Amino acid sequence: MSGFVGVLVSDQWLQSQFTQVELRGLKSKFLSTKRETGHVMVGDLPPLMGKLKGLNQVVTEQEIADILAESYPDTTHELDFEAFLRVYLDLQEKAATKLGGAKNSSSFLKATTTTLLHTINESEKESYVVHINNYLGEDPFLKKYLPLDPTTNELFNLITDGVLLCKLINVAVPGTIDERAINTKGVLNPWERNENHTLCLNSAKAIGCTVVNIGTQDLVEARPHLVLGLISQIIKIQLLADLNLKKTPQLMELVDDSKDVEELMSLAPEKMLLKWMNFHLKKAGYKKPITNFSSDLKDGEAYAYLLNALAPEHSSSATLEIKDPGERAKRVIEQAEKLDCKSFLNPKDIVEGSPNLNLAFVAQIFQHRNGLSADNENLTLSQMMPDDIQDSREERAFRLWINSLGIVTYVNNLFEDVRNGWVLLEVLDKVSPGSVNWKQATKPPIKMPFRKVENCNQVIEVGKQLNFSLVNVAGNDIVQGNKKLIVAYLWQLMRFNILQLLKNLRFHSQGKEISDSDILNWANNKVKDSGKSSQIESFKDKNLSSGIFFLQLLSAVQPRVVSWKLVTKGETDEEKKMNATYIISVARKLGCSVFLLPEDIMEVNQKMILTLTASIMYWSLQQPAGSSEQAESLAEASEVSADDAASQNGEDRSSVAESMSNLAVVDDAASDITIGE
Repeated sequence: MSGFVGVLVSDQWLQSQFTQVELRGLKSKFLSTKRETGHVMVGDLPPLMGKLKGLNQVVTEQEIADILAESYPDTTHELDFEAFLRVYLDLQEKAATKLGGAKNSSSFLKATTTTLLHTINESEKESYVVHINNYLGEDPFLKKYLPLDPTTNELFNLITDGVLLCKLINVAVPGTIDERAINTKGVLNPWERNENHTLCLNSAKAIGCTVVNIGTQDLVEARPHLVLGLISQIIKIQLLADLNLKKTPQLMELVDDSKDVEELMSLAPEKMLLKWMNFHLKKAGYKKPITNFSSDLKDGEAYAYLLNALAPEHSSSATLEIKDPGERAKRVIEQAEKLDCKSFLNPKDIVEGSPNLNLAFVAQIFQHRNGLSADNENLTLSQMMPDDIQDSREERAFRLWINSLGIVTYVNNLFEDVRNGWVLLEVLDKVSPGSVNWKQATKPPIKMPFRKVENCNQVIEVGKQLNFSLVNVAGNDIVQGNKKLIVAYLWQLMRFNILQLLKNLRFHSQGKEISDSDILNWANNKVKDSGKSSQIESFKDKNLSSGIFFLQLLSAVQPRVVSWKLVTKGETDEEKKMNATYIISVARKLGCSVFLLPEDIMEVNQKMILTLTASIMYWSLQQPAGSSEQAESLAEASEVSADDAASQNGEDRSSVAESMSNLAVVDDAASDITIGE
């Protein structure tokens, strides 16, 4: 059995500047250019580099050429891959300087995936370790390793087997991972470690983390800046979980009337937290509005006012009379600890304005004493809101899928955030590169309503070009927030995406479009060929609710991944839920990026069932081991001969690798693994 090696370069420092996901993408582009001309020369770089992350729309091709001329006056000079990487780093640094200098914003508020700054904040690391000790110290498997010493690098040593991160995800969103799917032996082999990290990354995506620049090899190597970036996102999700009207209807008190409810619902959790903080500060007589979790909190005054208002029995006005910010910050932390807040920060972190740790601290105060009254009128208004305004399963699935694509805009409230059209244009450009005319699009904030309509009209126009069913649908329907139409559009977009990915993996297809029936036939044939008798008639076959078919399908594509002693008969609701939960975790462990919930399997949600089956098929067809057998299986499903499949397989594999790096739902975690028997 072979393990994953990854893209390696001889210079260890150079290797450390990139994640494995970035290295694979850059290697693909380098080799693509080399295939066209037989070599990569300095003169080839301006148009190539101009499209790369960090340079696109920052420096022009001419500026890149001028910068290159300083080091390489001869444009015919040939470059190897390492020289290519060094040039890219140099150009990134100059681009950052042009923008006014890169700032390390590795925080809860922004994903930490820069290649320029890999320093870590020791105070943040220590706080996260304390958090892990507090929440996982009694875990049956981890308690023999915990507590960790916050002042050492023990955290990174423990990360390498993948168990800790999986457990932390379940702390943040309980039930996300079926712990029966985690490999928890005393000593794990490389394959088992990769499975755990794959399960971790796919599950992190499924709770809203951004992991587009992190691969399993990065976690195996426990690269500190990436590990802390992922941990910070997971902890953020845990701490902000109650900052919505569904979990805390008392938040309705923050608005004056029902007209403001829509605006309140559209707020990101961290914005909601700021609004809550300012609500109490205003009542307490604090004059300055708090707009961030950094500079506005440095002097500690806002904290003093907030705690005096929320917990007067533990506070004192004397805190405000303290002149030294460090001493005042110390007093604030002491007062918060009386509320049983497990401190995420020390006085220095407040004085220096650490955005990560201040956000965590304020969130903990909210959890322990939000100071909101159970106003009957507001609660009634909250309860009267239509169910579809609350997070539906489909809204959740589409929102998480969009965020997994790595687009610039992060979606907090699907139905509100898509109304200006910009998010949908970003998704369309990811799913179908080049389909969007950005010259005709307006970037938020958009003050003029007709600009939103223009964006949404283009969304509809591109959808029609992609053959979506959009009869009598106009851009204004999206602007007005028609939830039924938005869900219908996004379903077609997600389905188009996965079918395009499958089409790119069907080396024998000769351009033939793939259909839902192809996926159905592939799944039935796969199960039949494995010696099992289960077959389904459609993606709404009620027999799917037991979960047995999917477990047989997963076992068919990778026999070792399903532990049959953990499988129930799927006859009662409880047995069905156990199977469904296990299916989702096993699929993610295998390498499938899926966003459905156990209820979607139990209730046979046709849309989600299709995406799950297609994701398993997509993973299976990527595997090099037994690729001819895969081609034969799909050829049978699509009525294409196996001979055609074999003839196409070899010549198309390199082009698929290139196209995969540019498509949307390319599963980073899955692509880190090579299966060998």
